[in-house]
Amino acid sequence: MNLHAPLPPESAEAANPVVRLEGVGLRYGRAAEVLRDIDMSLAPGSFHFLTGASGAGKSSLLKMIYLAQRPSRGLVSLFGQDIATTPRRGLHALRRRIGVVFQEFRLLDHLSAFDNAALPLRIAKEAPEAYRADVAELLGWVGLGGRMHAMPPTLSGGEKQRLAIARAVVARPEIILADEPTGNVDPEMGARLMRLFIELNRLGTTVLIASHDQNLIARSGQPVLHLEGGRLREGV
Repeated sequence: MNLHAPLPPESAEAANPVVRLEGVGLRYGRAAEVLRDIDMSLAPGSFHFLTGASGAGKSSLLKMIYLAQRPSRGLVSLFGQDIATTPRRGLHALRRRIGVVFQEFRLLDHLSAFDNAALPLRIAKEAPEAYRADVAELLGWVGLGGRMHAMPPTLSGGEKQRLAIARAVVARPEIILADEPTGNVDPEMGARLMRLFIELNRLGTTVLIASHDQNLIARSGQPVLHLEGGRLREGV
């Protein structure tokens, strides 16, 4: 994984936000809206934290951005494309440009730690010999260098968290969405993982991290988006 080369420029899309939500609302069934009147724009290369109380809708907002959940109303666009008018094949292409760290990990138990981390590269049909060293280096960075051949059921919660982060960033996506990425690791490893996100952001990746960790957020100095009562505002 080359952390020294910036992402290639996409001049046709440079003026477009990576993510734009306009007047977005989300409800499940007939219940009240979980999210209401959400207006949000993430510029290419930006870094934000998303915070709010448990149940505020942070995970739901992330799901809409990585196309796992459709809004009940409003406009969601990714990389300048309105997802409501983008064909299915185009949606698959958009998803490949997004790296997601799921709170529940979503690892494949029948694959080793190495193969889980390398999965986005395998899906992209890259040759194993081209990425083997990079994947090993990344696993070493997140503290799993000695666990590359371990299967997920044998990993601790913190190890699974670190593996999920490695898988999300290994293909150098244009945007990283992380749902409580440091929630299962100790403070020292949490700081190390944050340095990884910051370095990727410095090289051009847009980063949005949902977190309850106010100390982590304060130390980062990055802008904060706050969800409260289903509405989004800047600041805490």
